[in-house]
Amino acid sequence: MEQANASSGIAVGDECKMKFLELKAKRNYRFIVFKIEETSYQVVVEKLGKPNEKYDDLVASLPPNECRYAVFDLDFTTNENCQKSKIVFIAWAPDSSRVRSKMVYASSKDRFRKELDGVQVELQATDLSEMSYDIVKERAIS
Repeated sequence: MEQANASSGIAVGDECKMKFLELKAKRNYRFIVFKIEETSYQVVVEKLGKPNEKYDDLVASLPPNECRYAVFDLDFTTNENCQKSKIVFIAWAPDSSRVRSKMVYASSKDRFRKELDGVQVELQATDLSEMSYDIVKERAIS
């Protein structure tokens, strides 16, 4: 059921939760990019990354001047040589995006993130250097 967020008025579409569950349980997708539809004030799925896509494909999917949320299913090897997987949530708010957009995304982030049960790592980025693969992997390992 879609419910508007009291603080920002943003609703989370059922498709967002359904696709996230598919990423988490079935690994149907490598990543999901979400956007807030400013006309309907609803978070919707913008792009689904195929299972064989890489982190660079996610980064290339993020618009340079617009905010987005994204989740990425990160496979990595720990320092003890163990294979692991963690779901990373990224709040993308480039400095060049509109102030209103940044405010809407910032005020909706915590509630939206709570809807995605199973996220283990969270990252906020305003430019690509803040979300390099090495930074994301470092966050996942620690």
